[in-house]
Amino acid sequence: MIIGTAGHIDHGKTTLVRALTGVDTDRLPEEKRRGISIELGYAYLQAGDISLGFVDVPGHERLLHTMLAGATGIDHALLVVAADDGVMPQTREHLAVVALLGLDRSSVALTKIDRIDPAGREARIAQLRAEIAELLAGTPLAGSPLFPVSAQTGEGLEPLRQHLLQAAGDVRAHDDALAFRLAADRAFTLAGVGTVATGTVHAGTARIGDELRLVPGERSARLRGIHAQNLPADKARAGQRCALALAGLAKEDVRRGDWLCDPAIALATTRIDVQLTLWPGEAQALRSGVPVHVHLGASDVMASIALLDRDSLLPGDTALAQLVLREPVAAWHGDRGVLRDASATRTVAGVRVLDPFAPVRYRRTPQRLAELAAWALPDRAALLDGLLQAAPLGLDAARLARALALPGPDALAPLPADALRIDSMLITRRHLEALQAQVIERLRAFHEAQPAEIGPDARRLRRLAGPRTDDGLWRALVESLVADGRLVRSAHWLHLPDHAARLNAAEEKLAQQLLPKLANGGFDPPWVRDLAKDLAASEAMVRQTLASLARRGAAFQVVKDLYYPLPTVERLAALARDCINGPAGLQAASFRDATGLGRKRAIQILEFFDRVGYTRRVKDTHLLRPDTAMFGGRGA
Repeated sequence: MIIGTAGHIDHGKTTLVRALTGVDTDRLPEEKRRGISIELGYAYLQAGDISLGFVDVPGHERLLHTMLAGATGIDHALLVVAADDGVMPQTREHLAVVALLGLDRSSVALTKIDRIDPAGREARIAQLRAEIAELLAGTPLAGSPLFPVSAQTGEGLEPLRQHLLQAAGDVRAHDDALAFRLAADRAFTLAGVGTVATGTVHAGTARIGDELRLVPGERSARLRGIHAQNLPADKARAGQRCALALAGLAKEDVRRGDWLCDPAIALATTRIDVQLTLWPGEAQALRSGVPVHVHLGASDVMASIALLDRDSLLPGDTALAQLVLREPVAAWHGDRGVLRDASATRTVAGVRVLDPFAPVRYRRTPQRLAELAAWALPDRAALLDGLLQAAPLGLDAARLARALALPGPDALAPLPADALRIDSMLITRRHLEALQAQVIERLRAFHEAQPAEIGPDARRLRRLAGPRTDDGLWRALVESLVADGRLVRSAHWLHLPDHAARLNAAEEKLAQQLLPKLANGGFDPPWVRDLAKDLAASEAMVRQTLASLARRGAAFQVVKDLYYPLPTVERLAALARDCINGPAGLQAASFRDATGLGRKRAIQILEFFDRVGYTRRVKDTHLLRPDTAMFGGRGA
């Protein structure tokens, strides 16, 4: 069990830890000279199979950022109040920190009772009991047991020690499914060992020889040695204070606030969606746009707040919010953090990470708020089911597993009964059927608007029917519709079965005459009226036959009554690609010169390419769409 001290400066935190463990956590010369803690200190108490790790934090108000680096990841808070001073300002702020971090296991040590006049001791202790009980009331630490102690005389130490050892057996079990991660709070070089990073293991297990990732960033290291709870070990596990010897990293590479983690869950983010609770002691409501210090793990970064489900947050209330960070941090679902004001003078709020991959857009839509409501559920199975129900486009399984700090998509099992795994995505059957219906609806609308075209290719149809759909899911969706016969694929194009009716005998005979004439016309094929006159057929019959050919993808109407056969369109498309790679790019003038056509016809063909999704126009230039496979094109 990891125990973190909390309390006002000079209330005897370090002295108490030394009396309980025999270890002086003030290791710096300046700490010994000034008699105060400046950095985090560590001590351990071993009693049989039980191991207690103490994180001793500075009590000075200017060192609260250091206290916060040590407070994260602890299992039990030991609030220290001096009997001669009573509750002081940093007592209150440290209490706010541990309460906002979600700690609900704590003890109170009433120190320095030897300094109280024996004649009034009982009355003074009773007074402080009432004062501290009132202080803790309304917080998760309410009802914490209080132990009057004296580190100088030893009075009361043994009952406190036995209470902490007993409390170690009551610490809630860690989730064995989670991948390894440790919040680094110190790094140094040890002769004969190399770089050593220390911190609290938040989750998972790591063994000597494992590869670890240092995040934020892309640096990796091999774990060459472990000290757990100050003893040599072959593995580091959740709930331990550990020192990790790392091969492949220099001491300067590891900063306070970095994480060492299983590569499978490595991430860095600058936007985090959270549950935010404003401390009841705040004087005014919180609004969006407020700059704050965000303390997550052992890190401290600046950010701004965007409230998502309301315009302002009253003291003591909880809301959904997004933290927009000024630099990347590593954070996972369920992590707890604390917000301090921009000047770092007071603690204002606590946060619980919901989604570390928060979106830039659509962050306040009803769908997104429903997703965040699912992220807030405490049970993983309910969370996964809620997210799937709220995600009409499905969930990226690998990304979801990483956000949950799980070692891979397979660790998400068991899946909800109605969940389907398609490629890398998870989606409910209901949402998949809704997507299929949407594709059919949008394609029907396309046919009505463009009756002369056979249909869009798969990429263009995606832009029409599901622009935010994952690549793998979209491919599977189209293939399932084709397999069911609800879509028909003709070359690169997709269409509804009734849109590409077979040519009747008269149309088939006429088509055999029309296609050669269109091909012989090169880049300037004959118009409908000229074809009708030349073949002694009615213009209506020629139009009907060419429209049928267009629905089959054999010809394309560039402008009204002007059709180009597929081979000619492919040749024009190749010239367009050549122009794109040329010095002038694809413009009306360069395409006119490449084709030998007049400017008007060159513009008409370029507009046709834009319309069917082969190119897109940006000012006077036409660019090949990056996702097109039409006419032999491959977007870059």
